[in-house]
Amino acid sequence: MSESTRERVFKKLTHAVDLGDEELAAEGANEALAEEVPPYDAIIHGLAEGMKLVGDKYERKEYFLPDMLLSADAMYAGLNILTPHIPKDASRSKGKIILGVVEGDVHDIGKNIVKVMLTASGYEVIDLGRDVPTPEFIEKAKSEGAQVIAMSTLMTPTLMSMQDVEQSLDKEGMKGKVRTIIGGGSVSEEWRERIGSDAYGKDATEAVSKIKTLIDTIIATAESMKEEDGSS
Repeated sequence: MSESTRERVFKKLTHAVDLGDEELAAEGANEALAEEVPPYDAIIHGLAEGMKLVGDKYERKEYFLPDMLLSADAMYAGLNILTPHIPKDASRSKGKIILGVVEGDVHDIGKNIVKVMLTASGYEVIDLGRDVPTPEFIEKAKSEGAQVIAMSTLMTPTLMSMQDVEQSLDKEGMKGKVRTIIGGGSVSEEWRERIGSDAYGKDATEAVSKIKTLIDTIIATAESMKEEDGSS
């Protein structure tokens, strides 16, 4: 498979999402499989890139909510074809993440892209969906023994829900034991610092990378503590 073939497929998928064309997205996804373009790459460099482009146009008020919804439908049309063909990195889960859109928000496009990427990377994802009440994040993290809670929101009024989760973790004595990452259109590094979250992902790719770092740090710390206990 040539580099030009890969780029052609990526551009087709990006264009399909930008247009909000489900048929073209499905065609591009099937073409990716036929040309043996890795499905994960097709999602990241094609579909996700298209949603990033659409998001930028939405922020510039070139696109509006109906345009975003059409683009999301096109993205899902491609995802439904490509996702089943993504090989898992390992048979054993690398870690467990609680994922959800915070209470008061129902925008889940970015969350769903992160879920696909995390699952493909070998992590176990407990997807709580959208408009998730604060207690549910905490309860699930406890019952599932998760290392990370990942929260997103697109709306400024629901930013406080993220702060509520951070405060609840602190009250439950879970702060630091369960790490948090936030993301979404209305979220910033400044907000992360203000509420005390462990990480901020400006997009899906960065979010996955930072989640990996958070889990690696937790594992390394646990192993170090075991070694100290063994030597004492």
